[in-house]
Amino acid sequence: MSEELSILALVLSAGPVVQLVMVTLLLASIFSWVVIFQRARVLSRAQKHARIFEDTFWSGAELVSLYKQVANAPNVIGLEAVFRAGFQEFTRLRQDVRSDPDAVMEGVHRSMRVARAREEERLDTNLPFLATVGSISPYIGLFGTVWGIMNSFRGLAAVKQATLATVAPGISEALVATAIGLFAAIPAVIAYNRFTTKVDSLAVKYENFADEFSAILHRRVHHRSE
Repeated sequence: MSEELSILALVLSAGPVVQLVMVTLLLASIFSWVVIFQRARVLSRAQKHARIFEDTFWSGAELVSLYKQVANAPNVIGLEAVFRAGFQEFTRLRQDVRSDPDAVMEGVHRSMRVARAREEERLDTNLPFLATVGSISPYIGLFGTVWGIMNSFRGLAAVKQATLATVAPGISEALVATAIGLFAAIPAVIAYNRFTTKVDSLAVKYENFADEFSAILHRRVHHRSE
């Protein structure tokens, strides 16, 4: 308990610039944890939806009925959004009996590409913030440390005899800024790397599904044209 109080005392007794650095880093840490929990929930939900939809799609479900089910869903995300965009464009272009099969498939590819890009952008939301916190927080903390140590040595000019007891409090205050900077940066970096891996994995899954679904539609449209 005394150790906690001593650290709190160091924070409260620090200079205004060092305190501003500490407050900035604490706010960055709080916001990064909010983003971490929010992104973890979004990505976990996206992975679960992708797994469920893949199982449904490859179970042999009829495409028209599956499309009607997806189209009437209140919140379509991930593979469902890619499937809906592709099949919707396929149905619209296929209604024209004069449509060229290659033109139909080009429209399908374009629609699914846009849907994939939109989904990947949704998954990437706020990840740059974590990268920013992880990269700059140590430097902000280091700035606070350098500033605090500089002020400590400047204060020694008014002291006739410098001792460890004279210098230690100022240096300790300054080092707390570096510690807070690392406290903010480390979770942000770990979370960013973990979430980026998940986003990349989902992006590959969306791309593979789009290619496989395109192959199915390609067979359908060319079978009709024969």
